[in-house]
Amino acid sequence: MPPRVVSLVPSVTETLLAWGVTPVACTRFCEQPDLPHVGGTKDPDVAAIVDLEPDLVVMCVEENRREDADALAEAGVVTAAVSIDAVDDVAPALRMLAALTGADHPAADLDALEALRDTAASGRAGTDRAAGEAPRRAFVPIWKRPWMTLSGATYGSSLLATIGVENVFADATTRYPTVTLDEVRARRPDVVLAPSEPYPFAERHVPLFADVAPVVLVDGQDLFWWGVRTPAAAGRLRAQLAELRSSTATRPPPGGRATPPDR
Repeated sequence: MPPRVVSLVPSVTETLLAWGVTPVACTRFCEQPDLPHVGGTKDPDVAAIVDLEPDLVVMCVEENRREDADALAEAGVVTAAVSIDAVDDVAPALRMLAALTGADHPAADLDALEALRDTAASGRAGTDRAAGEAPRRAFVPIWKRPWMTLSGATYGSSLLATIGVENVFADATTRYPTVTLDEVRARRPDVVLAPSEPYPFAERHVPLFADVAPVVLVDGQDLFWWGVRTPAAAGRLRAQLAELRSSTATRPPPGGRATPPDR
């Protein structure tokens, strides 16, 4: 009998389903309408989870609350928590999930992660950018009113680093700092990567960054959901930045001539 698993982490739910392991329940943020839901990541229905008699509840240090883990433990439910602060944390988490759930060893997923790391290590780009090159310095807004972004101690920032993109607020001392657009302009990003979550940035928000940098609307799941999607997500983000390079390469830089795109 496969274990009865409740996933309180959207990334975990997606990964388990890709491995052929169907959780008995997940959160409403996991975007799995065919699975039973047991609340959200921050407000799970502990009683409903206990009633499901799961063999395991998978949680995440950042996304879930310690008090909910304690309540489940007090009810005799086994929990396991993953902690993902960087791309390097993904492979160990996948190995742990596979071991706990009895999933087939995800060799292909681990190989893809290793290839991503190797590519990043051998080809990490610098931060200076000539006209026509792909953007290298990015501002990533995750909220507005107030404006918030992410520090270097986050998975999203780490993922961008693997494709040679520097987070302009990587040096922030808080994980998700509050900033002003004046502070953003002072850091001179090459691009604004506006994700679809947690704040749903869309085309209507692009004019807000008109005097900051060109805007690329990106899938928030690609930027923040880790797991089996990580290698492909890095590829999609890289491709979007390459498209931006192509669209801006023929525009004259300030005080200069247009540079044709790479051939």
